[in-house]
Amino acid sequence: MAYNKVTVSAEEEAYQYVQQEIRLGRLLPGQRVVTETIAAQIGTSRMPVRGALLRLASEGLLDMRANRGAVVRTLNARELREVFEIRSVLEGLAMRNAVQNMEPVHLRQLTGMIDQIERGSGDYLDWTTSHREFHEYVCGFCKQPRLLAQLADLHAVMEPYMRMWATQPGRVPRMREAHEELVAALQTGDPDVCEATMRRHVMNTVEGLLPYLPE
Repeated sequence: MAYNKVTVSAEEEAYQYVQQEIRLGRLLPGQRVVTETIAAQIGTSRMPVRGALLRLASEGLLDMRANRGAVVRTLNARELREVFEIRSVLEGLAMRNAVQNMEPVHLRQLTGMIDQIERGSGDYLDWTTSHREFHEYVCGFCKQPRLLAQLADLHAVMEPYMRMWATQPGRVPRMREAHEELVAALQTGDPDVCEATMRRHVMNTVEGLLPYLPE
């Protein structure tokens, strides 16, 4: 997946670039992010890169250390569980509110997206991207921009760990079944069923991921 430049401020460009490098696993947890290197890679000065790194630190993606500068933040199992618990509540709310705006054609689209996730199961980059797009598609129908923005921030924090998990043997157990359960919940049209199913789905994911994290 290539980084695509768009017409934005130098700081925003640096922010988008570093965030994507983290999300794609090119900058790994614990790895130092060198201001000069990033500036050279995107062809800008150091000042906007510094601003971008401070912004990413405020969002929990980086740690700013006096002796090392910016370092990709490493979450332990307790911290990541907290992220997933928050995500389960917010994404459950999003699916609860999304179901009233979805039609049969949208559910057919989701079934096709499940096929795409499964086809990408041999490539952890494609799998993780397809998986995120499935969840973003569902939640997008809630039509609540603030809620979606908070979910996007949570996805940015957890995606590097999802990619780590995706490289492990047996990484996609029950993948199709788990996502078909989400579609089946949407087919009921029942907001309570939708919310409960999504919350359970998210927490089932974290239980599979935790064994690969530091204590």
